[in-house]
Amino acid sequence: MCVSSSDHNPEIAKSIDAAGIRTNYHDMGSGKPVLLIHGSGPGVSAWANWRLVMPELARHARVIAPDMVGFGFSDRPANIQYGMDTWVQQAIGLLDALGIAQTDLVGNSFGGGLALALAIRHPQRVRRLVLMGSVGVPFALTPGLDAVWGYEPSFAAMRRLLDIFAHDRQLVSDELATLRYQASIRPGFQESFSAMFPAPRQRWIDALSSREEDIRQLPHETLVVHGREDQVIPLTNSLILSDWIPRAQLHVYGQCGHWTQIEHAARFAWLVSEFLAESRGAEPLPL
Repeated sequence: MCVSSSDHNPEIAKSIDAAGIRTNYHDMGSGKPVLLIHGSGPGVSAWANWRLVMPELARHARVIAPDMVGFGFSDRPANIQYGMDTWVQQAIGLLDALGIAQTDLVGNSFGGGLALALAIRHPQRVRRLVLMGSVGVPFALTPGLDAVWGYEPSFAAMRRLLDIFAHDRQLVSDELATLRYQASIRPGFQESFSAMFPAPRQRWIDALSSREEDIRQLPHETLVVHGREDQVIPLTNSLILSDWIPRAQLHVYGQCGHWTQIEHAARFAWLVSEFLAESRGAEPLPL
């Protein structure tokens, strides 16, 4: 059963049980489904991650953007075990609850690693795949990612993170830092966030990675996107993914950090829309 929230906070939308987790999700547009999976920054939600591109993508498709468990406004069940198994099960549970047999799948950073794992474990549930600034392959922990996962709430710490996330300094302001800081200290947010990626953090990069042999066997048309100046996830990740995935294409945005969907929102939405529209009439993977 879906429940719409009367809360005026735009981050809170519909609610549904997904694999036993009461999940907050956005659902807009009509047509072929596109599932958007957010990144893992402090205080993040699906809305904060995708708000600039959802309306444009929804002009051509049904856009579904959930808060993954431990993030945003989805429930945080007691004794939940954060990890790839839980997140993949939640995503599949959401598709099942919505009656969606197959979807296009877009993952950002942490969400890219999750999207990659979901496509490997349930290839028939995915039509096309988009990986943006993605984890999912082994790499050495960057100072930027260490700062993100090691965030301790304060305005100053959030301001420093925004400087890491965005290449465009015009996007970074005290007002935005205040908003994101306030989001990060909502009840339960920092408690779950700090429980996910405690030091030493290299192990969590490894836990979010998929095996090379599995990635090389992916049958899906895949768009790999990265910001050239990304300080959080190295560009080499996307070079590796585009090399390993047989049907991949790579698009690199210059003068862009880790926030491709924000710094180049219109271009990103156009690129993804065109990529997903290319084979709307093509045969999908067998269910």
